[in-house]
This record gives sequence, structure tokens and C-alpha cells, in this order.
Amino acid sequence: MTGADPMAVVAAARRWLGTPYHDQASLCGVGCDCLGLARGVWREIVGDEPFPIPPYSRDWGEIGQREVLADGARRMMPEIAPGDATTGALLLFRMRPRAIAKHVGILTGPSDFIHSYERLGVIEQPFTEAWQRRLAFAFLFPASGA
Repeated sequence: MTGADPMAVVAAARRWLGTPYHDQASLCGVGCDCLGLARGVWREIVGDEPFPIPPYSRDWGEIGQREVLADGARRMMPEIAPGDATTGALLLFRMRPRAIAKHVGILTGPSDFIHSYERLGVIEQPFTEAWQRRLAFAFLFPASGA
């Protein structure tokens, strides 16, 4: 399964490093949340966003069984097994056992990933065992024009 150039995805994501955390935002250097980071990388790598993201509350994933993020990603990105995720893959995490996936990051290598984290903003950090245990879904950014 092919997707966008993984190194282009990583380069795009790294341009967001240091962007402050801001709920529901997606402006490089100004503010974003984890989904906003993924949206910004999408715009640079793929093009216009395929559909508007509706407003969401901070606790949107605390109840319910529907995998909203995964379902949305499936509409526009090739899904891969989480264990097959490599550099440039979009990662979806469950922040609590049995909760739906509600956090997003981008794998930047075999042992690191970038994400936007409350109070820290966009950071690159080790993809530790604790994060690996939370990994629920993985997707590839499609090639531009795909």
C-alpha cells in the first residue's frame, strides 16, 4: 500500500514543532490541537481538506462507542495495521483502556512521534512502550491528488 512520501510528511509535521496548543485550531506557529496538527499536515501534503470538521467538545470521546476519528480517517486515508506503522504514518491513540481513540500523532521514525499535547503544544518525543500500548489505529497520508 502506498501513500505520500514519508519524509515529506515528517518534514511537514516538524514545521509545526513549537506551535502552542489551542483546542480546535489548525494554524502552524499560532495554535493547534492534535487533530489540527494532522489537518495542517494534510493540507501541505495532500491539498484541501475533504470536508469541514464540525466543532467538538473537549470531552467528546469520553462517552459512546463509535470510533469517530478512525471512521473519519477511513473516509480519506488507507488504513494499515498499527503494528505495520512506519515513518510518516498517522497514529490514533486510546488515552484510556476501553475508551475510543481520541488522540492523534505522526510517526517520525521507529522510535519518535510528533503530536500536540495540552500545555506543551506540538512536540516530538519518544514513541515509548506506554504510547505503543495506547496505539489503536494507523493510517497513511495519501499521495497528493490521490
